Amino acid sequence: MRISKRLTLAASAAALALFASSAAMADGEKIVIGTEGAYPPFNVLESDGTLTGFDVDIAKALCEEMKADCTFVAQDWDGIIPGLIAKKYDAIVASMSITAERKEKVDFSKKYYNTPPAIIVPKDSDIKEATPEALAGKSLGAQGSTTHSNYAQAHMKDADIKMYPTSDEYKLDIANGRIDAAIDDVVVLSEWLKTEDGACCKLLGTLPIDPVINGEGAGIAVRKGDPLADKFTAAIAAIRASGKYQEINAKYFPFDVYGE
Repeated sequence: MRISKRLTLAASAAALALFASSAAMADGEKIVIGTEGAYPPFNVLESDGTLTGFDVDIAKALCEEMKADCTFVAQDWDGIIPGLIAKKYDAIVASMSITAERKEKVDFSKKYYNTPPAIIVPKDSDIKEATPEALAGKSLGAQGSTTHSNYAQAHMKDADIKMYPTSDEYKLDIANGRIDAAIDDVVVLSEWLKTEDGACCKLLGTLPIDPVINGEGAGIAVRKGDPLADKFTAAIAAIRASGKYQEINAKYFPFDVYGE
């Protein structure tokens, strides 16, 4: 059976149009990103309902690199992984540490930053060192279901560990003298100490990273088997190579938050 040249050209044009349409759809992939909105300076839910912070700016840069159409939603921390699994959103960009326990439930990109935990105390505290011995018998606040609360339970066993739904609540308690110390990411604590509310307290010191508890750094979580993990990993490498990552980093920190 002979096929006319005109028909062949028409078929080729249709195929090219279909390919172009598919490429455009791929470039405009819609991704919903979940973040907490209560972990400054990494993620903050503003009074007007917008989400800001380092996590959000990094996510926007990654979406631009991936040519994806991204939207953001706020989700309480204790329900953030269940929300991902339930398909309320497609990825979590919320300073979530890559740990073996979490890998059983979700997949991760490679890290996009890595900073150590630290301890803060009131300025007039008699606690002199960020050590288990110095914190023995003292009340130690931590946000529940985080690597920091896990770290406290593993390494500060003689402290009276108090769990809080968000970091805002332990900050309120330490500012009002209801707890003796608090543990969190060194950047989160350092930024809070610069505020009026944080003027009550001081940084006692950083803690050694425990690879088992603290994991490999903060990564982007996606559902098991989702190729988005590899796409985000490639985009992280791309924005670091282009200088976009460093531009965002400099907006928030005077050091390279990416870490070792």
